[in-house]
Amino acid sequence: MYHLEEETENDWWEVEALYDLCFAPGRTALSSYRLREGVATVAPLCLVLRDADGILAGAIRYWPVRVAGRPVLLLGPVAVHPTRQGEGLGGFLINESMTEARRLGWERVLLVGDAPYYRRFGFRKLDHVEMPPPTNPERVLGFELKSGAWAGVAGKVTRADQSGTRARDGSGRPAPG
Repeated sequence: MYHLEEETENDWWEVEALYDLCFAPGRTALSSYRLREGVATVAPLCLVLRDADGILAGAIRYWPVRVAGRPVLLLGPVAVHPTRQGEGLGGFLINESMTEARRLGWERVLLVGDAPYYRRFGFRKLDHVEMPPPTNPERVLGFELKSGAWAGVAGKVTRADQSGTRARDGSGRPAPG
């Protein structure tokens, strides 16, 4: 049995340790992290999954970005502890968070990832959306939470304006000040 909860400030170090375990050491140098720096996460969509003993099994985070001036959710990272992989927990985190995103009124989701994995959730390659370099364009994928939401949306992905909110660094940790 697992418990799904919104990530809290107290979860930050543990979630970061999970991301360090699951991803390459240079993960924070990726272009998607530049879009996250100084921007608050979309907190209701940043989730942790714990087992009955309270041990972290997986986590997912989202940040707001813009494409052609339109609001977009940037999914990621999503990670499942290596000892729990193969149980469908990553898919559970993605499906649950996107259901909540739809309920909250978001229309489109963007990620940089492996198309064969994310295709099963309905993600498709976005030919007219450009992530900052050095992102491989083949890995820029999108999902419509609302039918037709990506129609006519093209251009560069830019940081969201976060005036009036508590800024966070690229990993989601509250920024100093």
